[in-house]
Amino acid sequence: MTAVERPVAVPFDAAGLPALRRRTSAVLIASQILGGLGVATGIALAVVLAQEVAGTESLAGLAPTATVTGTAVLSVPLAALMTARGRRPGLVLAYLIGASGAGIVVAGAVMGSFPLLLVGMAGFGAASSANLQARFAAADLAEPERRAQAISNVVWATTIGAVLGPNIAAPAGRSVSGLGIPEAAGPFVWAAGVFLLSALLVAVLLRPDPLLTARALAPIEERSPAARSIRAGAAAVRASPRARLALVTVAVSHTAMVSVMSMTPLDLGHHGAGIDLIGLVISVHIAGMYAFSPLMGRLSDRFGRLSGIGLAVALLACAALLAGTAGADHRQTAAGLFLLGLGWSAGLVSGSALLTDSVPQPARAAAQGLSDLTMNASAGLGGAAAGLVVAQAGYGWLNAVAACLLLPLGALALFTRRGRSRP
Repeated sequence: MTAVERPVAVPFDAAGLPALRRRTSAVLIASQILGGLGVATGIALAVVLAQEVAGTESLAGLAPTATVTGTAVLSVPLAALMTARGRRPGLVLAYLIGASGAGIVVAGAVMGSFPLLLVGMAGFGAASSANLQARFAAADLAEPERRAQAISNVVWATTIGAVLGPNIAAPAGRSVSGLGIPEAAGPFVWAAGVFLLSALLVAVLLRPDPLLTARALAPIEERSPAARSIRAGAAAVRASPRARLALVTVAVSHTAMVSVMSMTPLDLGHHGAGIDLIGLVISVHIAGMYAFSPLMGRLSDRFGRLSGIGLAVALLACAALLAGTAGADHRQTAAGLFLLGLGWSAGLVSGSALLTDSVPQPARAAAQGLSDLTMNASAGLGGAAAGLVVAQAGYGWLNAVAACLLLPLGALALFTRRGRSRP
């Protein structure tokens, strides 16, 4: 057995496991707050910066697309690293790549190079991948009946960064005004520093590594290194109907949310909403996404993962109905976007917990990386298609298409429930 494959020693007895869970959760929540702050700070002015560098609005949308693409593409190699070496090296590397990406964005802005800016935005997406993987790290040592709660606590921590980030984007821009850096690139300077701090926090405090510790606590027959590859993770998902349902749940929930949310500011503007009102509606949406995730975790643990997925389908469907028929009624649009955030939260928490429940421990990290790849790739395609749907048919039809995506998910959940209830 090589050094990479050797399980960690467990420096505590079973009585110390609850304390380790609490400490691990605290470190992950702190890193999630910082990581969410860095991502939200940079993204706040990404489109504005892209427009300034490209010189045209038609290319500005490529900046967030590059970020989503980077998040998706980097999910698999980061998962492979975590599978081999543990959560800590993978999360640290992801934050370091995110910091480097933010630096490249600044360099592209200073040089006026749009391709370089897009490369930086793709690297910047690694920080989002770290934030997503942190929820699975929280589940490594959690008790099975409390896994969804552990995941949801880490997801909730993103609320703080997501709310603070856009509000410090303007001061961050002004802070670099005398340095020859475009003001819209200032948030990326700050984001790079925040990501470096996140990497340091995880490197120093996330010890012992939660994934390696979970493996050390697992039965001997579940410690085979051969079962930890990305291929083994994909095979584990294919072999489990519940794991396949989990993968579809996070992908559909994320795609429906991103598609509708990305086009809502445009629709609000067409119906006379100003920037302040648009910002308020998006803030309400973000609150729905993150602030109530602990409630979604408790519901999923109490009533089961499939019930949580059913709740996600119902909330997302109601959101599409409200937002798609709101027209000039901005309050109805806001209500629809709030439910859209709640539905996403229910789907992400329940789906992530179900995936962790449904695959063997050695294959979990690989399967979780595959889940994030699928989720972000499908959302990237959905976001790109959303603009075409709105341009050709309108915002109402976009919501109708999003609702249609929920039909196969609901059917698969019912089929899985019935299959499990058979003797």
